[in-house]
Amino acid sequence: MNKSATLTACLTLALLALCARPASAQIAKVVNDDGRRFFINSNPPLSPKLAAATKPHTNIYLPAEGSLTGRPHPAMNVDRDGVEKLIHEAAERHRMDPALVRAVIETESNWNPKAYSHKGAGGLMQLIPTTAQRYGAYDVFDPQQNIDAGVKYLRTLLERYNGNLDLALAAYNAGEGAVDRAHGVPSYRETRNYVQKVQNAYFRPGSGRMPDAFVNTHAIHRDVSPEGRIIFTND
Repeated sequence: MNKSATLTACLTLALLALCARPASAQIAKVVNDDGRRFFINSNPPLSPKLAAATKPHTNIYLPAEGSLTGRPHPAMNVDRDGVEKLIHEAAERHRMDPALVRAVIETESNWNPKAYSHKGAGGLMQLIPTTAQRYGAYDVFDPQQNIDAGVKYLRTLLERYNGNLDLALAAYNAGEGAVDRAHGVPSYRETRNYVQKVQNAYFRPGSGRMPDAFVNTHAIHRDVSPEGRIIFTND
C-alpha cells in the first residue's frame, strides 16, 4: 500500500471513530456572556443566570478572602462577647432593640462574621455592597462596620413602615421595592419564611426583648387572640 492510500485509510478510520462517539462527547460551540466563542467536547454548562434560576437561594458560608470592595481583609478573632458588645453599642446609638438585632443576625448569618451569600450579601447582617456603603460599611466583614450599618438600615426601614415589623423585615430581605409593589409582605416563600424566623427568634422566651427601645417608632407587641392566633401589633 502506498503512502497516499495509507493516509486516506487513516483519515477514514479517524472520521469513523469520531462518528461513533456518543452525543455527549460531540464538539459543540459555546458563546459566553461577553460574546467569546469556545469549542468543547462536552455538554456546555448552564450560564450563571440560568443555573441560579434552577435552584432556590440559600446562603453559602465561605471564608472571606477580601471585602466586597476588593480591599484585603485581615484575619479576625471576634468572639460572641465581642459581637454582643458591638450590638449593644449600635443599638444604643441608633435607638434600637438589641434583641431584634440579635434575631436578624441569627437568621441572616448564624453569627458568622465571614458569611457570604451568592447574592453578594456579606457579614453578620448580610449586607449587599450598595446598602453597606450607603450606611457607611466599606468592609462588610468587619463586625463593627457591618453591625452599625445593618442597625441603621433596619432602623430606617422601621421608620419608613411606621414601626410595622413585618414590613420592615420583609424589606430587609427582599428590598423596599418588593414590599411597596406588593403593598405588604411579598408572596415570596423565602421572604415569608425569613420574616417568621426572625420573629420567632425575637419573641421567644429569654430573648431579652426591649420594645421600648424604639424611639419615634411604635413598640411592637405580641398578643394571642381567644382563638389562639398570634397577632403582632404596634399600637
